[in-house]
Amino acid sequence: MLGETVDDQQLTRRARGLAAAIEPVAGQVYFSPECHANYEALGFGPSPGDFNGVAGPEMESYFCSRGSVMGQVPGSVISAAFGVFNHAMVERIVERGWAKTDAPTICQARDDGAVAQLRRVLGDRPDGVDEARTLLARANADLEPYGKPLYAGLAALDRFDDPLADCWRLADRLREYRGDAHIAAWTSAELDACQIGVLSELYWGLPARSYSRTRMWSDEQYDAAEAALEARGLLADHQLTDDGRAFREEIEVVTDRGCRPIVEALGDDVDALTSTLGRWGASVRDARGYPASGPHDLADAAT
Repeated sequence: MLGETVDDQQLTRRARGLAAAIEPVAGQVYFSPECHANYEALGFGPSPGDFNGVAGPEMESYFCSRGSVMGQVPGSVISAAFGVFNHAMVERIVERGWAKTDAPTICQARDDGAVAQLRRVLGDRPDGVDEARTLLARANADLEPYGKPLYAGLAALDRFDDPLADCWRLADRLREYRGDAHIAAWTSAELDACQIGVLSELYWGLPARSYSRTRMWSDEQYDAAEAALEARGLLADHQLTDDGRAFREEIEVVTDRGCRPIVEALGDDVDALTSTLGRWGASVRDARGYPASGPHDLADAAT
């Protein structure tokens, strides 16, 4: 089945399975020692150390490198595109970062470091690389950039001649496409950035104000977010209500629907791609190139 419509249940299974498989392969860029070294050479600080078993990102280089795919944009634009961070903090961090380097330079450092880690872990031509490249290209072929700033930025960057590097580029595009769709889903549900963080960590089964601390919220902002969620009946005593859990799951379902073009372009081949990327991702995790569990693992456990 290629290019045919899939029902909602199948769509959710395939979209989430593919997203979970893509995550450690594409998202390893934020934990790659090679990336950290490249950023240090540009004047950024080193990795701050252990983050769930891997070398965590340094904030200035994280925001500037990931944001660089959109060009030399200010912190307000990067904050808007990333969606889930304290925008006032991001603006200050990005201003300091752009004083150290420019977008093309750190974007190249990002590319080089991400590909270097994959090559170190997987080798030059891991099993299934040519088929994965073909399928990832098919999944990207007809995607539209409307309302998807990070995907659009990555889609404007050149692809690679090398098959493994090209797989990373194409997987990174799909990762950001889903992320952009997710932001559209929760903003349409009338949530702000702190509120979605609170709902998500509880939906994943994490303690309140734990994972979302990485998004730099203050206790006052948490208090306001929780009060707003309680007023909507989504939260009670710092825990999700039944309505709150259903509400948060619907946001994920809407995100899945936003990824329908990816799933339908792949058809039944989505399972083969998910399997290949899953093997690669397991190797990356074993090499401590990505945390042992990430948001997609937690989301799977929540549903």
